[in-house]
Amino acid sequence: MRIGEIIRSKPSQEVVTIGPEAGVRELIAKLAEHNIGACIVSNDGKSLDGIVSERDVVRRLHHDGTVINNNVGAIMTQVVETCSPDDDLDEVMQTMTTRRFRHIPVVKDGELVGIVSIGDVVKHKIGQLEFERDQLDGYIHQT
Repeated sequence: MRIGEIIRSKPSQEVVTIGPEAGVRELIAKLAEHNIGACIVSNDGKSLDGIVSERDVVRRLHHDGTVINNNVGAIMTQVVETCSPDDDLDEVMQTMTTRRFRHIPVVKDGELVGIVSIGDVVKHKIGQLEFERDQLDGYIHQT
């Protein structure tokens, strides 16, 4: 299974982005509005300048209560691990597990084309297991 298949199976292929100059309050509103845990930081919606998550906000809030007054560029992760639509799902899952990432942007030819979350991966794996269970059940009860 390739990452591109996971992206195509998502209800929406929209990638929510925010500019680095946007405020953290705006980021929080966007995360809540779209019910997501991370947002791609991009000046143009196609390039990848960074990524910022709920965890980034909470961790900074613990150390500095004024983080809410900062801009996204001040708290984002600038060096971002990415994958491509052609990457193998199991390899990306391994990276997510080892590096403790919940979101990995998908980039093709230098352009942002999607984002894969741990939830997307789990949903796919559950679907795969249900399919296999149904196939085995059908085989066992076939007479």
